[in-house]
Amino acid sequence: MPIDESRTFKPINIALLTVSDTRTLKEDSSGDILAERIAAKGHVLHKRTLIRDEKAAIVEQLNQWIADDSVDAIITTGGTGLTGRDITPEALDEVKEKDIPGFGEMFRWLSIKSIGTSTVQSRACAVVAQGTYIFALPGSNGAVKDGWDGILDTQLDSRHRPCNFVELMPRLLEK
Repeated sequence: MPIDESRTFKPINIALLTVSDTRTLKEDSSGDILAERIAAKGHVLHKRTLIRDEKAAIVEQLNQWIADDSVDAIITTGGTGLTGRDITPEALDEVKEKDIPGFGEMFRWLSIKSIGTSTVQSRACAVVAQGTYIFALPGSNGAVKDGWDGILDTQLDSRHRPCNFVELMPRLLEK
């Protein structure tokens, strides 16, 4: 679907969380890819950090950013696989109010073009928590490119038609 150039682009503030037992921020190539794409699109990389695969620590960081009214969306990278240490989706379960099931479905549909049937091992997912979007991507460079280029680039663009995540932000806390 097209970008409607007659509409105004509305940059949003994005917090970026890398979940990894093996990387440091200096070695975080998937986080670097996302940070570059966020800036290139015109959004603000509002905060960025790296946390080990520890559910309590991930939940604590997510809750801090969810409580921060200046954070519009959170993107995580890593911890979405099947191993015992991969617990990012479980951390999102602790903070979520609503699932966005289409995000994971779309991610796997896009990813099959890159990695074939290995995409079934991905637990990429998205939720809404207290008016904040949270998107959990796998930690590989290819996966963050698929997730950003194939979904988030347009869904986080206020000009995308027929609809996008940004235009829903003011209504996420409706009761």
